[in-house]
Amino acid sequence: MSPCSAGSAMRNTTRLRGQVCPRTLRVAGFALSTVAACRWAVTTAFLSWRPSAGSLPSARRGVSEVASRHRFIASEAGHIPNYKGDFQPDEEEQLVQQKLRDHQATAPRLDAATEVRTLVEYNHGWGVMSTNSGSMPGYPSGSVVGFAPDEKGRPLMVFSSMSDHTQDLKKDSRCSITIAAKEFKGAADGRANLIGEATPIESEEERKAAREIYLKKHPKAFWIDFGDFTWYRLEVKQVRFVGGFARAGAISGKDWASAQPDPISAFAGGVAAHMNKDHRSSTVAMVRNYVGIDVDDAEIVSVDSLGMFLQVTRTPKDSDQSQQYKIRLPFIRKLNDRKDAHSVIVEMSQASAEFIPEK
Repeated sequence: MSPCSAGSAMRNTTRLRGQVCPRTLRVAGFALSTVAACRWAVTTAFLSWRPSAGSLPSARRGVSEVASRHRFIASEAGHIPNYKGDFQPDEEEQLVQQKLRDHQATAPRLDAATEVRTLVEYNHGWGVMSTNSGSMPGYPSGSVVGFAPDEKGRPLMVFSSMSDHTQDLKKDSRCSITIAAKEFKGAADGRANLIGEATPIESEEERKAAREIYLKKHPKAFWIDFGDFTWYRLEVKQVRFVGGFARAGAISGKDWASAQPDPISAFAGGVAAHMNKDHRSSTVAMVRNYVGIDVDDAEIVSVDSLGMFLQVTRTPKDSDQSQQYKIRLPFIRKLNDRKDAHSVIVEMSQASAEFIPEK
């Protein structure tokens, strides 16, 4: 698919969205949030967000408290198979699934703002911006744009005066940008929709700072110094987030500005790639040891300071059909740096050596 056709496809996606302004601007993130919420309605779900150990006074927060800060719809078993209709697994398989649900319900994970801030920080630097179309009033317009977040998580962008989205912003600064996780492959992966107002950066000092930040994310962006390009910054009012099936919510602009990305995730891609290529059997063994279920395969999808998300493949007993879903594998202690990541994974691998599958 060419860049132009890709952009067109993404524009069509944005037309499925709901309103950001009185003229009904829809963007992909909210539509996907609705899908997640529908799945939540038919699964064992509750309003909560799984905090990191000690970060909140209670592991499960009340609806009113969540609504006042991070609104999050979550099912701890959202990625675990749910059997429907006449077919039901045998008693042994039901016990295995319940064991997995119980484990996942207490597995430490990043708080909402940190997880989403991490997603945006370590994204590849491209997203879909939705604006109110100036040429077709009342309709949304979508464009693939480059960005780099500043220290407050505000996307910094540089636009040509000839671009449609630049002309749209001159008439109405209200917009949003939808950003997917770097490892995004489908509905089970995270994405965020940042909603706010994008306005030109007026200060020369701030423009220089924006240029420096942008080039770290896009080192080959030679066009940023062209005379008809203008620096923009999105002042975030709200962030809508979908973390996969049955996990969706919102973060206020104030909380977003104070959130910081997880430091371990900065180099997590290399850790995951190494483990998946050279030590895949050790990951399977760790699932068997620490989660307590038998799996055929386990691929590390992401790594943070509190644990890993894995895509596991498992074939239930007396079945010839395998299942794939995501699970959380917590670390035995919080990671602070690259050295910690190496030592903890080695320690967990060694402790799980007896569970390595036979070849």
